[in-house]
Amino acid sequence: MFKIFKFPELRKKIAFTIFIIAIFRLLTHIPVPGVDTSAIKSYLEESVFFGFFDLFSGGGFQNFSIVTLGLGPYINASIIVQLLTMLIPSLEEMAKEGEYGQEKINMYTKILAIPMSLIQSYGIYFLLNKQGIINTLHSIDLVILLFTFMAGSMFLVWLGDLLTEHGIGNGISMLIFVSIISRLPSTLMVAVTGIMSSNYLISILMVVLTLLTIIGVVLVNEGTRNILLEYGRSSERSQKVTNYLPVKINQAGVLPIIFAVSVVSIPGMVGGPLMASGKSALVGIGTFLTTHFQTTSLFYNVLYFSLVVAFTFFYTFIEFNPDKIADDVKKRGGFIPGIRPGTSTSQYLKKIVSRITLIGSLFLGLIAILPYFMNLIFGPNAISIGGTSLLISVSVVLETVRQVESLTATRSYEKFLG
Repeated sequence: MFKIFKFPELRKKIAFTIFIIAIFRLLTHIPVPGVDTSAIKSYLEESVFFGFFDLFSGGGFQNFSIVTLGLGPYINASIIVQLLTMLIPSLEEMAKEGEYGQEKINMYTKILAIPMSLIQSYGIYFLLNKQGIINTLHSIDLVILLFTFMAGSMFLVWLGDLLTEHGIGNGISMLIFVSIISRLPSTLMVAVTGIMSSNYLISILMVVLTLLTIIGVVLVNEGTRNILLEYGRSSERSQKVTNYLPVKINQAGVLPIIFAVSVVSIPGMVGGPLMASGKSALVGIGTFLTTHFQTTSLFYNVLYFSLVVAFTFFYTFIEFNPDKIADDVKKRGGFIPGIRPGTSTSQYLKKIVSRITLIGSLFLGLIAILPYFMNLIFGPNAISIGGTSLLISVSVVLETVRQVESLTATRSYEKFLG
């Protein structure tokens, strides 16, 4: 591991990465003036939606800092652009243009993130104002607040780009990872308190389940099914060529959980202002929403699990299009042994992907609602494992390790040749 410090270029990349992370952490502790942060912190403990929101800002939301929005607007814009790429032919063609096309799509994503950050900023102000946490602001003060949040969010996107170019790993993913692990000390304190107040056997069982969950996430995240492909002889190939088409168990990544938690959190978020409206009909609706859309509610977790499974299938078949892949394989003169090229290959791929995705989607669903089961079995002092946090952390760590190993191997090879 320490051999990475032998290479000056890697040392510079690591130093730059630490520098950017330090700036990010500093920004999360610069609050917007005139807001009672203690009231916001107590509200976050009861709010699922804003608690999830705070996850991606590294605690910036509970401090009501200038980076309160975190990378949320950019993530949402990225998801929307990815979906539009599959639906709009011109964007789909642009995505196929290689690096130039990806740069254009990335530019559109950043442009879309600007209005989304303003909308989210006003949404936060409106909801917190209705709860009486933030006082009503004058027009000028409100505009300053909205543009401050927007600027802070886009500044983080810029830091992410710098980190991708000059640091280690994907910049955006790295900042999200830092946001997650910044909550690790408080999470560990809660876990230690829970273990100390529990039976030793139960404590050991909780730790074992936690470790097994992490191992399971790694295995599913890295697990693939390789489908054999053969390419016959042609004018370019003098003999048959064998290749493999990898199909990941978790093709959709963490996006299904992000989609699902965003959807199931909205009713509970809306319920608060409805209860505070004072109108009997709206109060009744608000009470229903806040009662049934809590993390401890069975209805909430069943709906959460179902949405994760549904979104996993939806996003997998957007990312992995069997018809397109079958057509590409056929055009290149390839085939799956025992399967006819074209329609038969497409149907075979659909069957394989559906079976694999079912396993991945059920696992993602269980990971998403794992805190509910832990709380149900071991009580409120159980170690809480966030599915989104765990999946993102594992993905970023594995990807960063692969990149460091690749850079180390490349530099070692260059040194050997030199």
